[in-house]
Amino acid sequence: MPTAQVGCYRAGVRNPPGSSVLLFESDRPLSDTTTTSSSTESTWGTFDDEGNYTPRQIVADDLGMSFAEAISGTMVDVEDGQLVNGTVVKVDKDEVLLDIGYKSEGVIPARELSIRNDVDPADIVSLGDKVEALVLTKEDKEGRLVLSKKRAQYERAWGTIEKIKEADGTVEGPVIEVVKGGLIVDIGLRGFLPASLVELRRVRDLLPYVGKTVQAKIIELDKNRNNVVLSRRAFLEETQKESRDSFLTNLKPGEIREGVVSSVVSFGAFVDLGGMDGLIHVSELSWKHVDHPGAVVAVGDKVTVQVLDVDFDRERISLSLKATQQDPWQEFASTHEVGQLVYGRVTKLVPFGGFVQVGDGIEGLVHISEMSTHHVDAPEQVVTPGEELWVKIIDLDLARRRISLSIKQAAEGGELAEEYRQHFEIDEHGNWAAGQDDAEREAAWAEYYEANPDEAPGAQGGPEAPAEG
Repeated sequence: MPTAQVGCYRAGVRNPPGSSVLLFESDRPLSDTTTTSSSTESTWGTFDDEGNYTPRQIVADDLGMSFAEAISGTMVDVEDGQLVNGTVVKVDKDEVLLDIGYKSEGVIPARELSIRNDVDPADIVSLGDKVEALVLTKEDKEGRLVLSKKRAQYERAWGTIEKIKEADGTVEGPVIEVVKGGLIVDIGLRGFLPASLVELRRVRDLLPYVGKTVQAKIIELDKNRNNVVLSRRAFLEETQKESRDSFLTNLKPGEIREGVVSSVVSFGAFVDLGGMDGLIHVSELSWKHVDHPGAVVAVGDKVTVQVLDVDFDRERISLSLKATQQDPWQEFASTHEVGQLVYGRVTKLVPFGGFVQVGDGIEGLVHISEMSTHHVDAPEQVVTPGEELWVKIIDLDLARRRISLSIKQAAEGGELAEEYRQHFEIDEHGNWAAGQDDAEREAAWAEYYEANPDEAPGAQGGPEAPAEG
């Protein structure tokens, strides 16, 4: 009885197509499923009764081309700058091999895998991944086909980003790096997000954003300079416009609000009101002269402010800190009057006189004509900055916030202002009355400065008492 060929599918082993051989899942007795085969022709060859295979004989050229041409026809042709697709066949620590159907695998150097710096190729691709790449060179000095996944991604991304910019859309991507002045966002290429545009207000610590996915608007795009500038703040402002409009509508000039100082700049301070930031201009920080806002407030300070103005068109809020504090001029005017003697310190000299501080944030002018009973050519002939002395109030204009003072009239004596009376011997008219000697005078000043240590002149010594009235 002829013996049939018995087999099964195994890795890399198959019965030839057209074979009359049966396939079994196990080596059962041949008698259970016996099949005999005589010599049968096939387009793939024949088997004889013994199960021996004879390949078919080639009797005609059915390729229609040379063998070399046939081989060449199975390969792709590439040019520098061309985008190609392939399969990752090898991943090394410094390069990746990509099969694109070319005569040799293409090499993607590690630096050409990603827009991120210093990446491990194994973190970017795996064996079998389908990858698009750009041909950098068909043949380098070592005869290799050099590809770039990063450049392919870059070319694709530019086309997409340009369309998004034209449509005024948004882009999204993870923050991959902190650089000087801002963040780098992976949007298919390296997008720069300035620190000032990360949030609605400036952020000082950018490290917590690394690894986070952010959405942003494209505000600048220049392919020639490879420059893409993003703004997350613009995206936040757009998405929060409805709530901002509601916030502005409910905010009325004159209202008193609580807030937190979010930033301090040379021209003032910004305060977070819980929905939007408002600006306290430097002129509204204090009743006193302010050289720099940082001398009055710091980031994180809780403040009580008054709303001065709400600009709906520009979405700007003007605030005042000093409006919530007592006006020192009002306070001074309520406790002082023309003709009283006050003690002060010379702060500045000008050609027409000198300014003397007589209260907290209160300065008055001593005109050059009121400095002495004799003619004075220049103020420095009589006083110097920092000098402390008695002056008399000769005019007080609260509306214009101006006080006129006199040194020469103070020398003639007069009524002491209320705050000094308990520290000096005065008559029934409130005028200073001289003690028996200088010791009593010094004792009076010592008592005054003990009760008011902040007003003590310190190293400059105590002032002389005003002249007798």
